[in-house]
Amino acid sequence: MLFIITTHPYLGSHSFKAMEETSFAAESQPKEVHSSNNNQGSDNTVECSDSPLSQKIAARWVPDEACRPVIDDAPVFYPTAEEFADTLGYIAKIWTQAESYGICRIVPPCSWIPPCPLKEKDMWENAKFSTRIQQVDLLQNRESMKKKTRGRKRKRRRHSKRRAEANAASETDEKFGFQSGLNFTFAEFQRHASTFKESYFGTHDCKEGSNSGGNNNKRWEPSVEDIEGEYWRIVEQPTDEVEVYYGADLETGVFGSGFPKASSVVTKSDSDLYAMSGWNLNNLPRLPGSVLCFEESDISGVLVPWLYVGMCFSSFCWHVEDHHLYSLNYLHFGDPKVWYGVSGSRATSLEQAMRKHLPDLFEEQPDLLNELVTQLSPSVLKSEGVPVHRVVQHAGEFVLTFPRAYHAGFNCGFNCAEAVNVAPVDWLQHGQTAVELYSKQCRKTSLSHDKLLLQSALDAVQVLGQTSLGTKFISNRSWQKVCGKDGMLTKAVKRRVEMEEERLDRLPICWKSQKMDRDFDSNTERECFLCFYDLHLSAASCNCSPDRFSCLKHAKHFCSCEMTQRCVLLHYTVEELNLLVKALEGELDAIHAWASKDSGVVSVDYTHKCAAKKPKLDGASKSCDPMEIMPDCPISEDKVNMNGSCSSSSHVSSAVVQSGSPDDHNGHESLVVNAAPKVEHDCCFDLNLNCASDEHESKVIDVSDGFDNKTSTIEEETSTSMSNQEKASTSEGNKLFGVDLGLSRHASNIPPISSSKTEIVDISAVNASMRQKSYQSRSLSLVEPLNFGSLMAGKYWCTKQVIYPKGFRSRIKYYSVLDPTKLCSYISEVLDAGLLGPLFKVSLEEYPEESFANVSADRCWEMILNRLNNEISRRSNLAERGLPPLQSSQSINGFAMFGFLSQPIVEAIEALDPDHQCTEYWNHRRKQQHSSVPSSL
Repeated sequence: MLFIITTHPYLGSHSFKAMEETSFAAESQPKEVHSSNNNQGSDNTVECSDSPLSQKIAARWVPDEACRPVIDDAPVFYPTAEEFADTLGYIAKIWTQAESYGICRIVPPCSWIPPCPLKEKDMWENAKFSTRIQQVDLLQNRESMKKKTRGRKRKRRRHSKRRAEANAASETDEKFGFQSGLNFTFAEFQRHASTFKESYFGTHDCKEGSNSGGNNNKRWEPSVEDIEGEYWRIVEQPTDEVEVYYGADLETGVFGSGFPKASSVVTKSDSDLYAMSGWNLNNLPRLPGSVLCFEESDISGVLVPWLYVGMCFSSFCWHVEDHHLYSLNYLHFGDPKVWYGVSGSRATSLEQAMRKHLPDLFEEQPDLLNELVTQLSPSVLKSEGVPVHRVVQHAGEFVLTFPRAYHAGFNCGFNCAEAVNVAPVDWLQHGQTAVELYSKQCRKTSLSHDKLLLQSALDAVQVLGQTSLGTKFISNRSWQKVCGKDGMLTKAVKRRVEMEEERLDRLPICWKSQKMDRDFDSNTERECFLCFYDLHLSAASCNCSPDRFSCLKHAKHFCSCEMTQRCVLLHYTVEELNLLVKALEGELDAIHAWASKDSGVVSVDYTHKCAAKKPKLDGASKSCDPMEIMPDCPISEDKVNMNGSCSSSSHVSSAVVQSGSPDDHNGHESLVVNAAPKVEHDCCFDLNLNCASDEHESKVIDVSDGFDNKTSTIEEETSTSMSNQEKASTSEGNKLFGVDLGLSRHASNIPPISSSKTEIVDISAVNASMRQKSYQSRSLSLVEPLNFGSLMAGKYWCTKQVIYPKGFRSRIKYYSVLDPTKLCSYISEVLDAGLLGPLFKVSLEEYPEESFANVSADRCWEMILNRLNNEISRRSNLAERGLPPLQSSQSINGFAMFGFLSQPIVEAIEALDPDHQCTEYWNHRRKQQHSSVPSSL
């Protein structure tokens, strides 16, 4: 496993970065491509006659030339059992004391001793893992590959065949790196590691408690200080060639984790205490409060832990984590691991020092630090004014590294560790710095920072909205702590919005803008063709290359076409994003506007410094308010000028409802409904509390509660439409954030206006009607109307498409947010929120305390969907079986789940208003009936 050969022929001043605890492969590549072949065949058997395991170790410890760095230790923390119960809370607690060191050690309470599945006999003796060969004496002192090919050959002894082969391979590749090693079981690797350490340090006696019949003979063991001094002597002043094996980057999803999972625990107590613990690295990344919980992919090494099986001198070299994330490392068993850390605030100083001392290597390979194969002594860094601190990690202890903190280290003997990343909210500012740096370096990203940032903000706004409405159940109250004008999340979003605004302002005035397609980056990673910048928030494109995109910084380098052919795709406009910042700062109107708007079911957007044209106005150009909505259409369709008036020269696939004049009530904006094949709805309310509300002065029609509560199948029309006339009509009534609440039903689905004075609705007749029309549906939904409620004909209680009766209640079966393997009944109801109008609430019938309330029916069910998917992901990470797949945001529709898309229920609700007091609804219905050209919603 290890070779140590001849006198070192040169002492170069060049160093290179070795492998680190969380990644040995090039950091510039997404971690999921670095998976190790953990269960390879026996091609590289450890028993072959030419194996280095049979070679005699020539190098020996030279204690008189020890080079142990004289540096201070990083802090050590000893949480109490109570503190240890809140993983992210404890990390936040020690942040102020530890962050300036870049690294710290956390010693769990003495009672926390998780079982290690890796020690089970079958795993220990049969599971094989791959290794890499590390040339320890070349980690710092080596020639550049170009010089090496021109210069002298190194002298070697007869046992250096493998080293010669490795050097030959490196020379061919013209790049220094770690070669593939042998495959081992834990038992084989332990024997090999012990033999090497005993031979190198001259301790040949049997180990105490070894399998030699329980021999209790004690022998002298080198101390951590002895090993550390010798390690840096090999690295700084090599006289012999030293090669070791390191089993690094072993995917726990393939090889297995050192922590118990729900499917593998033996006892119930193990399951409760360790399989579900926040300190279990399988759970850590997606804990509530970590923004990685919004990452859908299981990125290997980031969200899925990696294992590291080490031996004496096996190394992990100077590096930072992908995207400057936090990392947490746990040493399951074995000899100590020595770490060195540099604060993120001194990262640039470390990089400058390494470039200064290793100029040839950096000249040959500018991205050397991304390769994780180069060390530089802490003593050298200290001499350059870079503070370095030491951590000695023992079995059963954690090591935490902070954002952009460089760290490196080595192992003192046979051991096994596990590591993963985590991203508390305070990481967002560092993550933004990382993606901007990656863009300058033209380096690929591992995850979408903007997606994590925006989803965090939207989740926080929902919590703020629930709080303002006095909702009893709030999904994650911790978001409140990071909001407000000085909140970490608010500052991170504000910074990103300012960057986006500045970049948009730099674009030519003739560029057009359009709505980014809803699925633009949902199934495919979208990145700049030049710098690989993530394009979740915005992208530039041209008609000449509809499938090629750039970031806003490189939009002008996209192609040589005329600027008028270019366009910008926007997920949200600057106006919307600034309103999001205000919501995070705590402005009530902004909170309710965003909480209502971002239901995830309808895609709407506004133009940026733009004028939108009405589709049927003979091509006339008309300017519009900056907050007016732009068409949601593909690149080949209507383009909207971002900086002035614009006209439509092609088919518009979206319905645009514009205000008739700038003096419309409360300055409400316009509604754009995407005419996509799938039904999408959005509902927002005018939440201006200064406006008088007359709903309580309206006539109230009571409906009996005593209905026949038979469950019936509602066949729903999943494709509804809006007339072309509606596209150009004037929008009045309740709107905020440019969106009119509700949905439009196909004209053919609307029954003739009746003069009936019926005020009591027979629910049994409705159920019969549902069954009679069931054959017409493309999808089935078990919605059971329980109470049609009473008419509230005042403001907010209807839109042009929907009437919301106060007290309306329905029941539907869906996956339980508490146990996704089961179906449960949800009760949907419409409550009276006073000046806010209707409040939509959905609760679990068996657990009514589990409720979801919002001013948007769609948003209620999206909250349920998010909670459900989080629970599915959590249980999936624990290897639980029988779970449903993650539910797409398009898999359900909030209005449908309430029953508002069911024709029989719609007719029953209409019967509550024989006098047509909901004038906006009935006027719009008449227009639909007279429209000769129906169009899709």
